[in-house]
Amino acid sequence: MNASASSDTNFRQVELDKFGALASRWWDADGPQKALHALNPARLDYVSQRCPLPGTAVLDVGCGGGLLSEALAGAGARVTAIDLSPELLRVARLHKLESQLEIDYREQSVESLAEDMPAAFDAVTCMEMLEHVPDPGAIIAACASLLKPGGRLFLSTLNRTPAAFALAIVGAEYVTRLLPKGTHHYQDFIRPSELAAWLRESGLQLEDVSGLAYEPWRNAARIVSRTDVNYLACAVRPE
Repeated sequence: MNASASSDTNFRQVELDKFGALASRWWDADGPQKALHALNPARLDYVSQRCPLPGTAVLDVGCGGGLLSEALAGAGARVTAIDLSPELLRVARLHKLESQLEIDYREQSVESLAEDMPAAFDAVTCMEMLEHVPDPGAIIAACASLLKPGGRLFLSTLNRTPAAFALAIVGAEYVTRLLPKGTHHYQDFIRPSELAAWLRESGLQLEDVSGLAYEPWRNAARIVSRTDVNYLACAVRPE
């Protein structure tokens, strides 16, 4: 990983284009983001159990079309949401008009926002994004600087294991076609030990790592102890 990646280089245009092409169906619960819709309640529950959301200033990094952003706002948080895809932000802003939720959507990198608003947020979420950028450690460092002392960072990503390759790539993209082919690249998956090292380097204390299991037979997800495929992590910025 390139630890010196700047906000101008810490993204892959092919990744932005890939997800931007899905923008028009982002809020279709039976569309290409079906699994993401299923994961969302479990992700929100994980955050809300560790951070009281009503009135809390929350930043959603890599917000996409706004699934988690709207869930956080619906739970009472004051949400700022950022992404680098104009197509996805356009969809997010349009859907906000329907939901009538207050969300500040910005086309801005997390590194740039960290320069503008250091220590501004009680919580930062960065879900299903780290495995899509060249330098995940730089993303985590920027997220850390955006947190107030005592604030929490919530992350989710995929573990680099044979089980994750079998389920998240072979199973989800090629067998069941739950996800578009090419959504994930195995070499970019992140082991919890690697994530923990980046958190320590950024001055954060890891509080929890939990598995996130998607159950296609009921199209829903739940928090589990196994972390060999999808997992969530919570870290705190010391007071």
